[in-house]
Amino acid sequence: MPSARKTLKLDRPFEMRRGGALHGVEIAYETWGDLAFCYDNAILIFTGLSPSAHAASSTEDPSPGWWEDMIGPGRPIDTRRYFVICVNSLGSPFGSTSPASINPGTGKPYRLTFPVLTVEDIARAGYEVTQSLGVRELAAVVGPSLGGMTVLAFSALFPNAARNLISISASARSSPFAIALRSLQREIIRRDPQWQEGNYEEDSIPVSGMRLARKLGMITYRSAKEWALRFGRERADAERKPGDPFGIDFEVESYLENHAAKFTGQFDPNCYLYLSRAMDLFDLADHGGSVAEALRRFTVKRALVIGVETDLLFPIEQQVELAEGLKADGRDVTLARLDSLQGHDSFLVDMDRFRPILSDFLK
Repeated sequence: MPSARKTLKLDRPFEMRRGGALHGVEIAYETWGDLAFCYDNAILIFTGLSPSAHAASSTEDPSPGWWEDMIGPGRPIDTRRYFVICVNSLGSPFGSTSPASINPGTGKPYRLTFPVLTVEDIARAGYEVTQSLGVRELAAVVGPSLGGMTVLAFSALFPNAARNLISISASARSSPFAIALRSLQREIIRRDPQWQEGNYEEDSIPVSGMRLARKLGMITYRSAKEWALRFGRERADAERKPGDPFGIDFEVESYLENHAAKFTGQFDPNCYLYLSRAMDLFDLADHGGSVAEALRRFTVKRALVIGVETDLLFPIEQQVELAEGLKADGRDVTLARLDSLQGHDSFLVDMDRFRPILSDFLK
């Protein structure tokens, strides 16, 4: 399949926020649209934990992207007007330097020798891409979930780098509930005998651990009401395997099994561990002494904060905190509280609610 992926390779050490440095760092990204003569129409998109930089289709890669309905001609992030950049997070296995990458100093995969990864490191990698393209001030910086946290880190680290900010289902810091959940997901992976302290081979990854961690995550990505409306107590079509008294009985179990199996074949376990922990470690208060002071120091002119009432991982009160903090000094801030049923995943599936809000803001 053709690929639209581009790669920035840095010719200097990339100093990590919590110590250590990476050499020969590569940052994967994709672009859509054309950069204006005065370099002022660029939008930078940071992704959630699991997506690649392929946010939308293009002539170079016509396969649908993870935000296909949001990016393109005539869509909310209109590529007739904007030059759109989506970066693959540092630490992610889809083209950027990560624990799965080869350490040029040893000729072997980094695995657990990869330095501690932070959201700030991901933000700085994205900033390096914009600088390499000649963009000095972005029209907007946008991100959902982990990407929204990265938007906040980017705005704290690089004053005057963006005129507008869009944070979707994110937070200034993870809640105890979200930390507890991700901690359990990481433990499930590390308890799989195949994990081997991170030294598994490509053909023997901790499949069981990844599958269970993904199932647990997927349960919390949607709301209980949606699970009830979507599946009810419908029985699975497939017959239970002989001799397995606790096999799949319900359609919701079958759904989780199928999606977990698909994810397991795509994502590197060590990358998952590093990115998951980065979300827990992030605290915007590190950039000002308090969340309120950090937000007050932002230099964006306008901000859009979107939250979903049924989101368990990034509850609506965290979106209110962001919006209230960003209103300091009279900044133009819009808080959108959506009643989507799909919980945290709403930004991926509830396009009828999300499209008009982004479209109005970017116009």
